[in-house]
Amino acid sequence: MSDVEPRWLDAEEQATWMALTGVLVRLPAALDAQLQRDAGISHFEYQVLAGLSMTPGRTLRMSELADFAVASLSRLSHTVKRLEKQGWVRRRSDPADGRCTLAILTDTGWDKVVATAPGHVAEVRRLVFEPLTKAQQRQLREAGRRIHHTISPDAAWPGDV
Repeated sequence: MSDVEPRWLDAEEQATWMALTGVLVRLPAALDAQLQRDAGISHFEYQVLAGLSMTPGRTLRMSELADFAVASLSRLSHTVKRLEKQGWVRRRSDPADGRCTLAILTDTGWDKVVATAPGHVAEVRRLVFEPLTKAQQRQLREAGRRIHHTISPDAAWPGDV
C-alpha cells in the first residue's frame, strides 16, 4: 500500500463529479424507459439497430458493431439473436473473411429504426439539448471529447463523421 496521501477532490470537483455521475446513471435509464414505452426495445437494442442503419449496405462486422455499441461480443451476440427473432437483423459469414460474421439490418429492421427514431430524438433533445445553451452544448461536446480521449486514446470519437 502506498504511503502517498490521495489527492482528494476539492468541493468544486466533488460537485462536478456528483453531477456527472448523476447524468451517467439517470440518462441511460431515462432513454431506456422512453424506448421501452414507445417502441418496446431497450436503448442498447436501438443503438445496435441505429448503428447498422448508418452504415453502407446497413451491414457491419460484429466486431465493428460491438465497438460502435461499446459492448462485448458476447453481449452483442445475445442482443443480435433477439433482434434476429424479431426479423430486424440477420447474420451471415463475411465473404471477404469467413472467420468474421456480418450483422445486416433487414428492411423490417430499417422500418423499426425509422418508426422509433423520431421519439428517441425528441427525448434526447428534451433531456440533453433543451436545458443547455448553444455555448453549453459546445462545452459539453468538448468535455466529452477530452474525457473520451483520456479513456480511449486510440478509439474514434463517436461524434466525428
